[in-house]
Amino acid sequence: MTALWRSGGRTGLTEVLGREWDLIVIGGGITGAGILLEASRRGLKALLVEQRDFAWGTSSRSSKLVHGGLRYLKEGQFALTRESVQEREHLLQQAAGLVEPQSFAFGEFEGRKPGKRMFLLGLAIYDRMAGQKARHYFGRDEFEALAPNVSTKGLKGGMVYTDAKTDDARLVMRVLQEAQQHGGVAVNYMAVESLLRADGGVRGVRVRDGLGGAQHDVRARLVISATGAWADGLRLQGDAAARGAKPRLRPLRGSHLVLPAWRLPLAQAISLMHPQDGRPVFAFPWEGVTLVGTTDVDHKGDLSREAAITRAEVDYLMAALHDQFPHLGLQESDVIASYAGVRPVIDSGKADPSKEGRDHALWLEDGLLTVTGGKLTTFRVIALDALKLAATLLPDWRDKLEPQPVFGVAPTTGSSAAMARALPYQRHLPAGQAHRLHGRYGALARELIEAAQPGELSLIAGTETIWAQLRWAARCESVQKLEDLLLRRSRIGIQLRGGGVEILGRIRAICQPELGWSDERWDVEQAAYLALWNTHYSLPA
Repeated sequence: MTALWRSGGRTGLTEVLGREWDLIVIGGGITGAGILLEASRRGLKALLVEQRDFAWGTSSRSSKLVHGGLRYLKEGQFALTRESVQEREHLLQQAAGLVEPQSFAFGEFEGRKPGKRMFLLGLAIYDRMAGQKARHYFGRDEFEALAPNVSTKGLKGGMVYTDAKTDDARLVMRVLQEAQQHGGVAVNYMAVESLLRADGGVRGVRVRDGLGGAQHDVRARLVISATGAWADGLRLQGDAAARGAKPRLRPLRGSHLVLPAWRLPLAQAISLMHPQDGRPVFAFPWEGVTLVGTTDVDHKGDLSREAAITRAEVDYLMAALHDQFPHLGLQESDVIASYAGVRPVIDSGKADPSKEGRDHALWLEDGLLTVTGGKLTTFRVIALDALKLAATLLPDWRDKLEPQPVFGVAPTTGSSAAMARALPYQRHLPAGQAHRLHGRYGALARELIEAAQPGELSLIAGTETIWAQLRWAARCESVQKLEDLLLRRSRIGIQLRGGGVEILGRIRAICQPELGWSDERWDVEQAAYLALWNTHYSLPA
């Protein structure tokens, strides 16, 4: 890991920003991280800057699904679905322990759409794209056994299929970790204030350190904006609007509820069509809790502020739960937390936000290469497409740009499973943790475990996270604020009631020395974190 990622400071920051770079990537979500990885592993000197924290935006607030997008078949988006299905399969193989299979159950109800015939046709196409074949339809009795607690009113049977899930923020961190091993550099809390232009193109960026306030001019041969829903802000800088440039994005908000696994126990994910408008909604087990989502509404708020679920969205998702799980008597008081993210969707002018496409787009305008749109699942495809266009602007750089394994495995270490089995102290780890830790940290999983103090290899109650992960994040993963640690390096902030307030004492004992924060600094950070949680991760009044 580079010095910049060690906690407690920004060692060497001025020297790093003063270098001449081949490529600057703006944006620390999954798209930017993917571009940094694919560029650095191919010999480019690449720097990534992020105005907030890594994965702060959409990439920590997604539905956590690595899926082909079954519903996109209905919209005729066959190419996007095929591409997504194939990338899902690659991630399941190459990122095992971080990207895991997830089965979905969809009930067939009398008079509800889509009907059995259309759904099974879609699944047949889905299977063909993935090179698989499985049984999908189950009669009423079998389906009830597979999906207990679902409504049985009008139930005829149901379909079952498989997609995948991940921890989206940890996926970003793993991609950035891999990029750093190839020489890439990533800096959080470094906001781009303006583009530097010369010789008819963009030749760098002016950035401001969001922590210290210092301003830096950083030079590069090419600048790529991978800022997602924020992309129009950079595109329209300067006199772009005067030249006729117009916004191209339609920010859409997707919000989710988080419930305790014991309150909404699921053996597999449950998909349903919302009783009000027929939109797909799901509930599925994730990291020790149950996620429910998602909405799809136009986001009119200020993009510089965190998104939050609205009262209307809470009512919408609770209505879906009441319809699908009427016997559980779920109430808002059962909800642990909520979260909302803003999707970067290309605006095609459709009245229904859910009908907008999810393809990615690349625009080269006035020397700035913008990459936006797309899906979490296809981040590697998006990165390679960006570099193919970048290659036309870097005439002395050549690469075949063929897909490579997402996470490389050193020749001497063998398979991913063998590496997981070789982790030290495996017998002291909870079941499945060796596999899980290797998926999230790769070769660094060994160092993480060796850094653990007594008692830190046990699980944090209500989660699938061990205490040692907090120590490692505080020591090695560029934690600049307490919210970075609890909302993105770990997901405690959305897994535990009150954002984990009841265990903040132990978290402080573990992490404050690693971070090098004074008592006063910790108190300020804790107050800011709890205020943020209460306004953006709880339920609205």
